[in-house]
Amino acid sequence: MSELILIRHGQATPFEQDTDRLSPLGERQAQAVGRFLVEEGVRPTHVLHGALTRQRRTAGLAAEAAGGGWPEPTLDPRLDEYDGDGLIRTLAPLLARQDATFAGQVRAFEAQRGERGPERNRAFQLLLETLADAWQAGTVIHPEVEGWTAYRARVAAAARDLLALPSGSTVLAFTSGGVIGLLVALALGAPDAAALRLNWRVRNASLTRLTFGGGRVSLDSFNEQGHLGREERSWR
Repeated sequence: MSELILIRHGQATPFEQDTDRLSPLGERQAQAVGRFLVEEGVRPTHVLHGALTRQRRTAGLAAEAAGGGWPEPTLDPRLDEYDGDGLIRTLAPLLARQDATFAGQVRAFEAQRGERGPERNRAFQLLLETLADAWQAGTVIHPEVEGWTAYRARVAAAARDLLALPSGSTVLAFTSGGVIGLLVALALGAPDAAALRLNWRVRNASLTRLTFGGGRVSLDSFNEQGHLGREERSWR
């Protein structure tokens, strides 16, 4: 049998102009991942990451904290997150013109502009959940934003290749919450809607483990955070 460990990138900078980089906390989280995996005796045979800066940086910092010895990482863009910036900047205005309830959620979030706290996070989460549901359903589309069907297909293709790796493999895949949610849903044979619900729960720098082999895949753990101190844990 083989093991696949899905690792969400460390905390990024979702409310800043450049959303694709690690915050100082995110860098500490990435280092904690590497130290923990060494302490657990994990010896990866394969290391992969998506093309996003936050994914690559998390993989690099984790490898450094592990003291080296990991195989050279493989870039697989299929592990990239869905286009969150495209949803917010392109699809959100389209949906706001169609849906008065969503337009109200946008106004509630904009009223929190400049704030940093739980109220702003709650307002953003409500907005994002409504928008992502519409994106998944195909209610709102744009040619410049990857649709749910294409996103699902590329993540499923990556999963097929990962699960075809030789018996005895130990695979580290540094990716994002949406990809992890979808991969878990696919492994469980759950409906697509479950992928988004799982996505909302995936914490920064968390670990999700699957065992695979012989054409089967089993979920062993989801969203582990025990390697992070209480002050190091974050959701967004």
